[in-house]
Amino acid sequence: MRELILLRHAHAEPATTGQADLDRPLSPEGLAEAEAAGRWLAEQGLIPDRALCSPSRRTRETLEAVLGKIGYVDQRLETGIYEATPGALAALADGHREAERLLLVGHNPGLEQLAALMHSGQSGDYRGMPPGGIAVLSLPADAAIEPGIATLSAFWWP
Repeated sequence: MRELILLRHAHAEPATTGQADLDRPLSPEGLAEAEAAGRWLAEQGLIPDRALCSPSRRTRETLEAVLGKIGYVDQRLETGIYEATPGALAALADGHREAERLLLVGHNPGLEQLAALMHSGQSGDYRGMPPGGIAVLSLPADAAIEPGIATLSAFWWP
C-alpha cells in the first residue's frame, strides 16, 4: 500500500488592490491552522517521503508551517498544482509512484474533487475540504491513480 495525503492550504488573507492571487499570504488564523495540520500529521505518524506544493504563497507558507512540525522532507514546487483539475492532479501524483507517502499541497476545488474521485469514483459537486483540511488516501502500491482505486483512511480539519 502507498498513501496520498492531500492538504488544502490554510486560510489566506484576501487579495489587496492589484495583488495577484498567487501572492496572497496566510492569515494569522491560517498560520495556526497550518501548524495544527503539521502537529496532526506528526501525531499520526504520517510523515511524507515527498511533498509537492503549488507555487502560490499561501500553499508554500502552509507547507513551511507543516514542515516546522514534522521536520524536513523532499519538497518540490509544482506549477501544475495551481488551478489544477482532478485529472491533472492525479497525473502529477501518478508520476511520483516511487514515493510511498506523497503529500500534495494545493487548492480547491481540485483537491476535494480528487479525493472524491479516487475514493468513490466520481467527483460531482463534492464540497468538503475546508482550508487546512487533510485527506489521506490509501491505494495499492503499484496501482495507477484512477477513479475508485483508493480508500479514504483519514480526514482531518482544523
